[in-house]
Amino acid sequence: MEDIKYDINTLTLPVIPMRGMWIFPHTVIHFDVGREKSINALDKALLDNSLVFLTSQKDIKIEDPTSKDYYNIGTIAEVKQTLKMPNGSIRVLIEGVSRGVIDSFTDEENFIEANIDEYSYKAEDIVKSDELEAASRLILDDAKKFIKLSPNLSPDMMMAIIDLDDPSRLADIVASYINIQGEDYYSIISKFGVYDRLVALHAMMTKEIAYLEIEESINRKVNKQLNKNQKEYFLREQIQIIKKELGESEDDEAYIEEYIEKIKKLKLKKDSEEHVLKEANRLRNLNPGSPEVNIIRTYLDHILEIPWNKSTKESLDIKKARKLLDRDHYGLEDVKERVLEFIAVRKMTKGAQGSILCLVGPPGVGKTSIVKSIAEATNRKFVNMRLGGVRDEAEIRGHRKTYVGAMPGRIASLLEKAESNNPVFLFDEIDKLASDFRGDPASALLEVLDPEQNDTFMDNFLEIPMDLSKVMFVTTANSLDTIPAPLLDRMEVIRIAGYTENEKFEIAQKYLVPKQVKKNGLTKKQFHITRDALKTIINNYTREAGVRNLERNIQKVVRKAVIKIVESKRKSIEVNKGNLENYLGPKLIIDDAISREDIVGVTNGLAWTEVGGEILTIEANVLEGSGKVQLTGQLGDVMKESAMAAISYIRSHQKDFKINKDFYKDSDIHIHVPEGAVPKDGPSAGVTITTALVSALTGKKVRHDVAMTGEITLRGRVLPIGGLKEKVLAANRYGIKEIILPLENEKDLEEIPNSIKKQMKFNLVKNIDEVLDITIVK
Repeated sequence: MEDIKYDINTLTLPVIPMRGMWIFPHTVIHFDVGREKSINALDKALLDNSLVFLTSQKDIKIEDPTSKDYYNIGTIAEVKQTLKMPNGSIRVLIEGVSRGVIDSFTDEENFIEANIDEYSYKAEDIVKSDELEAASRLILDDAKKFIKLSPNLSPDMMMAIIDLDDPSRLADIVASYINIQGEDYYSIISKFGVYDRLVALHAMMTKEIAYLEIEESINRKVNKQLNKNQKEYFLREQIQIIKKELGESEDDEAYIEEYIEKIKKLKLKKDSEEHVLKEANRLRNLNPGSPEVNIIRTYLDHILEIPWNKSTKESLDIKKARKLLDRDHYGLEDVKERVLEFIAVRKMTKGAQGSILCLVGPPGVGKTSIVKSIAEATNRKFVNMRLGGVRDEAEIRGHRKTYVGAMPGRIASLLEKAESNNPVFLFDEIDKLASDFRGDPASALLEVLDPEQNDTFMDNFLEIPMDLSKVMFVTTANSLDTIPAPLLDRMEVIRIAGYTENEKFEIAQKYLVPKQVKKNGLTKKQFHITRDALKTIINNYTREAGVRNLERNIQKVVRKAVIKIVESKRKSIEVNKGNLENYLGPKLIIDDAISREDIVGVTNGLAWTEVGGEILTIEANVLEGSGKVQLTGQLGDVMKESAMAAISYIRSHQKDFKINKDFYKDSDIHIHVPEGAVPKDGPSAGVTITTALVSALTGKKVRHDVAMTGEITLRGRVLPIGGLKEKVLAANRYGIKEIILPLENEKDLEEIPNSIKKQMKFNLVKNIDEVLDITIVK
């Protein structure tokens, strides 16, 4: 070691014995860690400084090695990357740092840990000499010859070593190129003197080069004697004999031919087929132990699994589809009609691609189940990709196959699962997409959801275009606000506002109760729930737009009924309004959730939320003060501006209202919207705020049985609002029978079910004076 000066430091590091693999300092490799102790050692390294000591096992068959079963000299390495594999093992990328020698072992039981003497150095610590220079040149010459003769090494590898000034690093990097065995590895890693290491490596490389030259000579002679067909036949026979001698059972050539045969049966386009066949033929030239073999085989397996030309026979029977949709869903007539239109158009155009449907509505209204019914009605397979929280573009397009653990994107994977190229493909919760440094999934979906482009969709892993034009894409969302405009432009929006009380009752009686009775092992004779009990659950336990919580409560009632039948051995259970609280507990929603009497300064507004419409109570108080305006209840900027507009309107009409002209100077105004923990925003509370303020300033009461919505201008005009159907349904749920709406929303009343219209009175207004005439008690 006289030609190099080492700095020796003692480190306590986890130890991983490797089987059949070797690593030198300054080199990078990846391998799989599967043994429990080795996984624990890797976890320990990641928790500390990412350093681990790698040494080689003398006998690779030993499953639980002790200190005598592996070499005491090895490489201190840094963990660069880890990837958990489906089989539970961990694929790890490692970079060698320096040589190390095991000094002693610690008492750690869960993994191997040792005190390691690290031998580190700097390039200037090497004592240069003529002998060292000569040995370095020999190794460079050996490397040139070896790389030139070796079929598996790229000539570019010389660029990594040709300019190296460090002979120790040169020796270690070149040693990693050759097919080294355990004893040879130890003879190189254990030589701390640079000159000795170079000489030993030169001896090994001379032997390897001699073997490669002999192989090349044999190949030249064979090539002169055999034509192409004879050569292929000879090589195949030669491989068969070698494999039999080695006792290997898998016929490598046969599986390659099997791949080629299956690829040709796929009937891909010419360019695509040529690309895939080229990948299959690459297997012939690779060493069976090369990591690239697994990469190519994984790639080819996915190519073969994709249903390139497999389709299910589509059913376009309108009567059958209508019957099936009516069987599975109560109400939702607009949605059903649009689905039937879609099927009818496909029948007339003989399968031409139509628009992409986007079902928008609150949770629990049946968006996903409608899509499943569409799949059944058209005799297509159904696949579902949930987009909530997806922020990596690779989820859509996949990773390049050169990445460790690369896989196709979810679209390709789900088509594999569907086993057909024309399924109904649901993108669920498309409004919940996110984006970060890994890309924007919404941008990747632009191509997928464009009928003009998706016939040549390119998955990064597959590398050949996929035809998605036969796929029927449907998306769902709770709100359109967060969907990017270019993506929304590609879809036809169908709104599902929610269910009326009567619709919920019918759904519960016809679908939810029978489903839960059967699911929990009961029969119709064993369990009965009365109409009044169902209506109580709807009104007093689950006031919502959809029926998800309704089903949960019905399930809870049925489960408790099962307990009673099992414990008391009763033949049947009847749940009615009187005993319902024994099953569900006290009522969660009481009827006086909104005021049941006329009060000064309290008005009922209507609001739209992602989970349906809601009643929004607004309170206003006028106090002695100095003209301060206070807004509470987590109001957004737009709602605050509506309050300011209301105050300005009242100031300009104070004579008409017969209120103190200096009220804005002499009084403090406090506007509050209850449920202060819930953020609220939007312009449609303008008329509600104005009415509450006029009532508070004049001391006149506001009718409690009226709800209102509409935006107000400084001149007192009432402007139209959105989400009318959801707001009307919300008022109906709370038992309000009279609503004030902007006149320009008259056209939207067509969306309201006739059963609701008959129960309610709609006042269409153009200005705030009309609102006040209706709401303020004289």
